[in-house]
Amino acid sequence: MSTTETKTQTLKPEEIPYTSPQLMSRFITDTGKILPRKYTGFTAKQQRKMTSKIKSARNLLTML
Repeated sequence: MSTTETKTQTLKPEEIPYTSPQLMSRFITDTGKILPRKYTGFTAKQQRKMTSKIKSARNLLTML
């Protein structure tokens, strides 16, 4: 393993603000559905937090 290699780590749901659609787009499909835990790699607790953040971002979008 080279010393120049870096691992890309996924952010935890607590670190993702609900106002940044670029970061949240990694956790939804093209049609807007939330990806399941199998694909996101989150724990159950993290998946629930991410789901609530996505839903609050959707509600914020409808208010605009």
